[in-house]
Amino acid sequence: MHDRAAVSADARRGVLLELYASACRAVDGRRAVRAALAGRAAPESLALIAVGKAAGSMALGALDVLGSRITRGLVISRAGHLEEELRGWRALSCLEGDHPVPGAASLAAGAALLEFAAATPAGTPVLVLVSGGASSLVEALPPAVSPADLKRVNEWGLGAGIGIGELNAIRRRLSRLKDGRLASALAHTDAEALLISDVPGDDPAVIGSGLVMAQASSPLPPLPGWLAALLATAEGLPPGGTLPLRVVATLGDALAAAERAADQQGLSARRLAPPAAGDALQAASRFAHELALSTTDLLVWGGETSVNLPRAPGRGGRNQHFALATAQLIAGHADLVVLAAGTDGTDGNSADAGAIVDGDTVARGAAEELDADAAIAGADSGGFLEASGDLLHTGPTGTNVGDVVLGLRSAPPAARAPADVPAGGA
Repeated sequence: MHDRAAVSADARRGVLLELYASACRAVDGRRAVRAALAGRAAPESLALIAVGKAAGSMALGALDVLGSRITRGLVISRAGHLEEELRGWRALSCLEGDHPVPGAASLAAGAALLEFAAATPAGTPVLVLVSGGASSLVEALPPAVSPADLKRVNEWGLGAGIGIGELNAIRRRLSRLKDGRLASALAHTDAEALLISDVPGDDPAVIGSGLVMAQASSPLPPLPGWLAALLATAEGLPPGGTLPLRVVATLGDALAAAERAADQQGLSARRLAPPAAGDALQAASRFAHELALSTTDLLVWGGETSVNLPRAPGRGGRNQHFALATAQLIAGHADLVVLAAGTDGTDGNSADAGAIVDGDTVARGAAEELDADAAIAGADSGGFLEASGDLLHTGPTGTNVGDVVLGLRSAPPAARAPADVPAGGA
C-alpha cells in the first residue's frame, strides 16, 4: 500500500499523462487531415502520397473523407507506425523507411516515390501528406553521393549534436527529393500538400527537409573538410519547386491543448518561450530552474533538443536524456514532477516516448546500483529510467509535432484516474 507521498506522486503523474494525451489528440494526423478536407469539393479520382512518422494516420484521415476516390497511393512511414487498418485499402502500397538514420530501406522508399511520381499521368490530382521523420524515411541520392556517404553524414550530424534544422540543411543539398525536388517531380500533375509540422516556426520549406517546398537559402553549421568536399560534388542538382500547401497541425496546437486541459482541471499554466532547442542538458537546467521559481501549477514547454552522442551510445533519446538531467536537478523536491516525451511516441533509439520523473527518481535508480552521471555520459538514460520505473511507453501516436515538456509543481485538486495515453498506455 502506498503512503501519502507516493499516492500524491502517482496522482500528479496521472495528471501529466492526461495533459500529454490531450496534447497528442489535438494534433492527431487522422483528425487533422480529415478536418482539412471536410466540406471541400473532391475530384472523382486522385492519387495519394503520404510520408513521415504520421503518414499512416494522415492517410487514414484522407480515406475517411475521400474513400474510393483515392485510386492509387503510396504510404511511407517508420517501422511499426503503419496502422493495420491501411491493409484494407488495396489501392495503397505501404513501405517502411529507416529512422533516425536513413539506410537501404530509405533509399528503396525514395526510389519507389520517384517511380510513383513519374508513373502518375499528367494532370492527375495528387494529395501529398508530409509529417516529421520524412527526412530520414525517404531518400534518393545524386550519382556523386554513395549510401556510405549518406550514412557518414547522418552519423556525424547526430553524433555532433547539431540541431535538426542544420542537419536537414545538409541533407537537402545531397538529395534528389528534398528542397522541393519531390514537388518538381510532381510538376506535371495537379498536386497539393497538407503538412504536420515538427520544426520551429512551422516553415514548410523545413518540414521533411522541404519535400514539397524549395528554400531560397539555408545556413550550414561548421563543416569538417570531408563533408564540405562531399557537398561540392553534389552541386548542380536541379532546382526544386513548391506545391500549394497548408500546415494542418503544429506543436503550438498541442501545447495549447495541454493548457486548456490544465485549465479544465483548475490548474494555472505558463508556457516557456522560445521553444526548446540546443543541448538537452542545458535545456533541462533552464526548465528545472524555471519550474522551481514558477508561481503557476504547470510549466509548459516544447521543441526539439539535441544530444552529443558517444561512440557507443546506450538506450534512450533526447527526451530521456532531458528527463534524467532534470531528475538530478529536482532531486529531493517532493512537490515536482516532470514529463518529457515525443508526440510521436518514440524517442531516439528506444521504443519509449520519454519519461516522467520526480524528486525520488535518482534515488530509485541509485537503489538499483546505477549512477545517473554515468548514464548521461554514456547516453544510456533509458537504462537508468527503466530501473527507476520512470519510462513512458505509448506506442505510435499517429502524429509528430516535436517534443512536449510538462512540469507540475503542486498536487492536483483531487486525485483523478489518468486518461488513456494516445496508444498503448504508460
